[in-house]
Amino acid sequence: MHVPLLDLKAQLAPIEAEIKDAVMAIVDSTRYVMGPEVEGLEAEIAAYSGASHGIGVSSGTDALLVALMALNVGPGDLVVTTPYSFFATAGVIARLHATPVFVDIDPTTYNIDPAALADWFESDSDAAERVKAIVPVHLYGQCADMAPILAVANRYDVPVIEDGAQAIGAGYPTGATVKKAGTMGLMGCYSFFPSKNLGCMGDGGMVVTNDDGLAEKLRQLRNHGMEPKYYHPLVGGNFRLDAIQAAILRVKLPHLDTWHEMRRENGAYYDAQFTHEAIGKPTLAYGREHHIYNQYIVRIASDRDGARDHLLAHDIGCDIYYPVPFHLQECFQHLGYREGAFPHAEQAARETLALPIYSELTRAMQDHVVSTLEAFVN
Repeated sequence: MHVPLLDLKAQLAPIEAEIKDAVMAIVDSTRYVMGPEVEGLEAEIAAYSGASHGIGVSSGTDALLVALMALNVGPGDLVVTTPYSFFATAGVIARLHATPVFVDIDPTTYNIDPAALADWFESDSDAAERVKAIVPVHLYGQCADMAPILAVANRYDVPVIEDGAQAIGAGYPTGATVKKAGTMGLMGCYSFFPSKNLGCMGDGGMVVTNDDGLAEKLRQLRNHGMEPKYYHPLVGGNFRLDAIQAAILRVKLPHLDTWHEMRRENGAYYDAQFTHEAIGKPTLAYGREHHIYNQYIVRIASDRDGARDHLLAHDIGCDIYYPVPFHLQECFQHLGYREGAFPHAEQAARETLALPIYSELTRAMQDHVVSTLEAFVN
């Protein structure tokens, strides 16, 4: 039985005609960059997330980049983040000639450890004064523990930019309410890469914020810092969102919560079926209802690479996110970190494996994944 890691054709089938109609409407309109479809998506994503503003941009990477630009991050500045995420989280910091500073992750959630964050700020007061932003990542579809992170940020008067690329719609319970990923810091950044729960057919992203002035600056920066036309108070970039991608996302958005729930059901089924102690199942920090399962991550401490090869040999898609933490990447060797600096991130890089979790996965497919992986660890 073939079980792909992700099957976008299965998602497309029931909405294909509607998407084609939406795309052809854009073709006929000749409004291909920005325009009413982008504005409509921005309003809808902002409403869905609980933010005042949505600013559509060209990718999740550019969402992070323009958010840092809006804070005037540059040479001499420090930005504190996790060593364990997709490269864009740290890469955008370096692109602005600022310095990424890493603190270790919580070994159960893979998100930045608030205690390690607090320890870093307390350990070096001179460095703490140079911090221009904190960038927690809501990895794999589950929110980082934002209350203590925000407490550290408030203590040191540092803005927080949430990397919510994998977590649009994920919830964080706080008191009697639930906040959505991306709406707890000063800005939140989403990716609409095709593999995301809400994915377009190319690249796309968005920044959300509740700050009116910051929203206006972000809109200006995404269009070469231009306001009005051909006048440039700021140096920005070409971070505009294509209208075709916005139209596709507007068709998909009403289905997103259903797709989230289907992924949760698949996650619950895996949790019930995996019984071998050698297979470490995902931790639900706030309950299943707040996890959107962009990925279903297991830990195979004994032989993760062997498990991957065994699954692939049995026609089961799987992948390693992420095999090399940032501090061990060649491009960041000048920062002076060495192996052992962040043991939890390094262990996760050695032991974790992503299994198929997409919404249209069948129980027969999941049974094949479970039996094949358990046969390997046995």
